[in-house]
Amino acid sequence: MQESILLQMESISKSFPGVQALKHVTFDVQPGEIHALVGENGAGKSTLMKALTGAQPAEEGQITWQGQQVEINTPSDAQNLGISMIHQELSLLPYRTVGQNIYLGREPKWHIPGAIDWNTLYAQSDALLQRLNLDVDSRSEVQFLSIAQQQMVEVAKALSLDATLIAMDEPTSSLTERESEVLFDVMRVLKDQGVAIIFISHRLEEVFEISDRVTVLRDGRHIATEPTADLTHNQVVTLMVGRELEDMYHYSKTEQRDVILEAQNLSDGKDLKDVSLALHGGEILGIAGLIGAGRTALAETLFGIRHNTEGRALLAGENVRIRSPKQAIKQGMGFVPEDRKLQGLFLNMAVRENVTMSSMDLVTNLGFVNFKKAKSIADEYVKKLDIRTPSVTQNVRNLSGGNQQKVIIARWLTLKPRVLMLDEPTRGVDVGAKAEIHALMRDLARQGVAVLMISSDLPEVLGVSDRILVMHEGRVTGEFDRDEATQDVIMHAATGGNRNARG
Repeated sequence: MQESILLQMESISKSFPGVQALKHVTFDVQPGEIHALVGENGAGKSTLMKALTGAQPAEEGQITWQGQQVEINTPSDAQNLGISMIHQELSLLPYRTVGQNIYLGREPKWHIPGAIDWNTLYAQSDALLQRLNLDVDSRSEVQFLSIAQQQMVEVAKALSLDATLIAMDEPTSSLTERESEVLFDVMRVLKDQGVAIIFISHRLEEVFEISDRVTVLRDGRHIATEPTADLTHNQVVTLMVGRELEDMYHYSKTEQRDVILEAQNLSDGKDLKDVSLALHGGEILGIAGLIGAGRTALAETLFGIRHNTEGRALLAGENVRIRSPKQAIKQGMGFVPEDRKLQGLFLNMAVRENVTMSSMDLVTNLGFVNFKKAKSIADEYVKKLDIRTPSVTQNVRNLSGGNQQKVIIARWLTLKPRVLMLDEPTRGVDVGAKAEIHALMRDLARQGVAVLMISSDLPEVLGVSDRILVMHEGRVTGEFDRDEATQDVIMHAATGGNRNARG
């Protein structure tokens, strides 16, 4: 890594009504380095990147680019300098080709005015893809690419703008472990070519795998910048949250009670094949497996979103036929879905409405909503779950990811559920919110709630669960008690290596 400075941001400040988002933040990037930017949700990472890319210019401070002080007031200013941003939500057009997406709005022209030189466009696109070692035809439509390949197209698009600095916001959040490794290989190739990368991620294991330096923000302030090799996982966590998190997963054994939810030989004719499980009150049952293993299909079938074609479910020993979420809710079941924004939240509604949405019978009378009672219930759970919001009338869209997740959990807790199923409960939330959600799950288990947790984060599965079921291609391929479970045995079962499940 070269020791010269490519980017220097000094004393950057930015405020919004009632919030000081950045407070005299200093941040620098060297040529050809991968610089991780970490912090809890609300720490200021996104605001700092918006200041860098001109989406929301800073109010104070200065930016120096390749030794020259510059003004970045618009995204075009940043692009003209060679600074590109790849957002967590990809911005590609699915029905256009890869080449069309890469050069959208900047297509090379033919000699005839207004005519596009398609041969040049695709030749240049192929050259960019080759630079990334990506085996994709630039004439293919984006809709036929995997999410990982679409990420690479975004990288190629950035390179087409002659980017020498690329900021990546949670680029692996929707990728499998193998796909993430492919992305990391591309990042290393770019690094060797002198391109600098700002890597934003909540997954600290990835930060330690791929980055050269780490900068930590907390509450809008710069806390530390250190070589990654000089830090430990616990040190980064402590810098992020400002306190020691000695037990990240808050595990303590709870008294296991009778079986509350049981599945016997469930199949849905597509993604589930002869799945059986028994979930006890007072336990957290972790469901592990690779993407596409059938974990979400299992939860959705138990909750009535999907219908089983074979097998049956039992609640407290009684046969039940749940054909809709409404029936599941009446049986005392709650379900926190994988995609909170798409499937779980009413983003244009307030915290109050989101919390009370599943318990409307508690806050309505003759079809009219008692807003005072709704506010009282929402206030109670905002306090219980430490949901950080100015008030329950705040639009839920404006909350951080961790607080949004706690809003969904609060919705189900208002119903006092017997069973709570959580699909990827800590995806996209910061390390402090993760610890809080884990503690909440453990507290629910102590109260006798049967908790089923689906997670792609193996350390989370191992750290939180009392018992672990592993799925592969729609089947249960392993069952392990907490004491016997390791990453190796779980991955062995997740790849189909063990079909001798115990239940």
